[in-house]
Amino acid sequence: MLHGVDVSAYQPSYDTDGLDFVFIKSTEGRTYVNPRLDAQVKRARDAECVVGFYHFLWPGDVKDQVAYFLSKTPEKEGDLLAVDWEQTGGGTRASSADKDRFLRAVKRERPGHRVLLYCNRAFWRTHDTSGYAGDGLWIADYVAAGKPRIEASWRIHQYTDDPLDRNVADFGSVKALRDWATAG
Repeated sequence: MLHGVDVSAYQPSYDTDGLDFVFIKSTEGRTYVNPRLDAQVKRARDAECVVGFYHFLWPGDVKDQVAYFLSKTPEKEGDLLAVDWEQTGGGTRASSADKDRFLRAVKRERPGHRVLLYCNRAFWRTHDTSGYAGDGLWIADYVAAGKPRIEASWRIHQYTDDPLDRNVADFGSVKALRDWATAG
């Protein structure tokens, strides 16, 4: 298993020691850009980590959200792209169909990149109606690393958020992850 973290504006700095990959929140909805995006990307790239970016999906306006995400997110070969599908602070959520449209549209616009779905176990089990996760499922389930309680293939497992979001990736080596990421 490879080790990584995911960060947002709430983590102004993070330690890259022992990390193989870093996911960075890029955008949310159609108006928010992570104000720490550039510094967080630099830190991850300087540490030679595989870098991924995620967009927090709001209900509706999928086409506009895809355009916004891709216009604000750095593009480099081998970077991973993900949609964060969960409940918003206002208690709403994008539909399973919106999630599917977002994943497919990002893949269409950036065909050379792997596109993943991030969601927690409850969303996967109760809100997903298609089982579609793009190129891979990134599942949050706070149990032993690499042992998410789902009956689906997964690529990345977020197993804790204390003291920050920690993840493992189901790859035998960083080279294997890089090869998979660049195969888009």
